[in-house]
Amino acid sequence: MIEAIQFWAVVVLLGFGLLFTFVSTVGVLRLPDIYTRAHTASQTDTLGAGFALAGVAVAFGWQHSTVYTVLLLFFVFITNPTAAHAIARSAAETGVEPLLADEGDDADSATDGGESR
Repeated sequence: MIEAIQFWAVVVLLGFGLLFTFVSTVGVLRLPDIYTRAHTASQTDTLGAGFALAGVAVAFGWQHSTVYTVLLLFFVFITNPTAAHAIARSAAETGVEPLLADEGDDADSATDGGESR
């Protein structure tokens, strides 16, 4: 009984990890500028890695390697948002302008002849 619960907990945690990692990948590929890409990468990728590492920790059970997995989980929770902040700050300091919604609307209306959809 306990093994079945542990198995399904690992499957659910790894499934959520894959889902959030997939959402992060799609966000990085589809979002328009460095700021929104850094935002999605820091949040959803951190959650994806967190769920996956939690699944690994549950799969290992009470072993010495579980402690290392939990330490890695805390390391990821600290470093991913910090790295995204450093990238966004560096972009801001070098003069990279964010893509504003008004600019995106103008580009859309210019391609369809000014007609609204």
